[in-house]
Amino acid sequence: MSIRDWPEDERPREKLLARGAAALTPAELLAILLGSGVRGISAVDMGRDLLAHAGGLNALLVRDLAGVPGLGPAKRARLAAALELARRCLGEELVGRTALTSPRDSAAFLKAQLAHKPYEVFACLFLDNRHRVLAFEELFRGTLDGASVHPREVVRASLKHNAAAVILAHNHPSGVAEPSAADRNITRQLRDALQLVGVRVLDHLVVGTGEPTSMAARGLI
Repeated sequence: MSIRDWPEDERPREKLLARGAAALTPAELLAILLGSGVRGISAVDMGRDLLAHAGGLNALLVRDLAGVPGLGPAKRARLAAALELARRCLGEELVGRTALTSPRDSAAFLKAQLAHKPYEVFACLFLDNRHRVLAFEELFRGTLDGASVHPREVVRASLKHNAAAVILAHNHPSGVAEPSAADRNITRQLRDALQLVGVRVLDHLVVGTGEPTSMAARGLI
């Protein structure tokens, strides 16, 4: 049955307008973004299938939508735009916070920014002396296997933003968020280089498919 044949108060768009977005299920919200279903499958059913395929809303936020069955270019574009708005919203929320007090404060933002990348990216959150976010910047981009990180450039970016502290982050396209020997080595190099200019390394987060791994929590900073 087409959504147009549903009772009006059950149609996602009408339901949203009458009761607000919070009243809709994730699949219904996705249905509005999709705009329509395909032959024999409603937009709501497509939304459910998309969530099941991705593994939930959180996974969808970092998912590359290319190649997902049933999603043509127009639907992929609408979803990609909505997901990018969500990422930017996370960024604005992070910058607006009074201060970061734990790895969890920044992990969701960094996961949204980096986990969907098919190549390795090294990035930094630059903080002031009260741990308020000054800027986020992707500094190095690599391949599926790694990215070359140059301490001099990280120091230069920290001075440009007048940062008192930084949170380092990079993704593992393999999805395994386990710090490698190379990760531990570059963290020590960056910590020592930044210490010379009075900038503290608070953490280095490794981003994969699950929760990011905090190297500070592992005692590796």
